[in-house]
Amino acid sequence: MPALAKTRYEAEIVWLGIVPDRDAALESQPLERMELTFDGPAGETHGGMTRPSCSRVLGLYPRNTPIRNARQLSILSVEELDRIAAEMGLESLDPALVGATMVIRGIPDFTHVPPSSRLLAESGASVTVDMENRPCTLPARPIETAHPGFGKAFKAAAKDRRGVTAWVEAEGAVALGDRLRLFVPDQPVWAERETTTTE
Repeated sequence: MPALAKTRYEAEIVWLGIVPDRDAALESQPLERMELTFDGPAGETHGGMTRPSCSRVLGLYPRNTPIRNARQLSILSVEELDRIAAEMGLESLDPALVGATMVIRGIPDFTHVPPSSRLLAESGASVTVDMENRPCTLPARPIETAHPGFGKAFKAAAKDRRGVTAWVEAEGAVALGDRLRLFVPDQPVWAERETTTTE
């Protein structure tokens, strides 16, 4: 029995980009085509097989512990990006300003697709969803530069709309206009989820 179920949803890639140097700037540089390798998108500063642990996993590891890199890509949906912009009072929000790797169209409530879902490209390239990408304050500076007075509004507006982080499971190329098929884990949500978590 397959562990992943093919869904009826297909997404179209409408934007691609890489962050070449996160120490210099968070902004992405747009691309028309991207090579996905096991280290992540070619030229992406967030790539690599491992990464130093950050504040998001302090409950597990001391900061800067080498861990497997499940944050090679930042993927958003254009539908949710438009809602973020509207909530902020902007007509639109350039994906480059939030450090996006990929923006897709066609999957509803994309930020909440189940962890371990796959997005399979026509080339055979595939990325695995790690989890929801929680909003942070880092995009505030490039947004503020492009839209003075709006930078601080991003974090609240992006709640539940920030997309997902993902890692490359199968190598290959993707390009603007390519279609991605969504596969989700073929299992129910854990029954104990709401009763066992602690603050």
